[in-house]
Amino acid sequence: MDFSFRNLATWDRIVRIGVGLTALALGSSGVLPELGGIALVLFGWVPLATGLLGWCPIYSLLRFRTWRR
Repeated sequence: MDFSFRNLATWDRIVRIGVGLTALALGSSGVLPELGGIALVLFGWVPLATGLLGWCPIYSLLRFRTWRR
């Protein structure tokens, strides 16, 4: 399998997935008022998706990577 697109190390992916799941849980639980909860849910999808994919578009733009081949 070709992982040439990957730019996130395993520890980076775990942190992003944890942050994403936490943001989704807090946003959907009603901890914050209406707009804050919606913003938190929307924000939570970004680190969750990048963590699951192993690729961060901002890292790509900056030519940065935490994953070493």
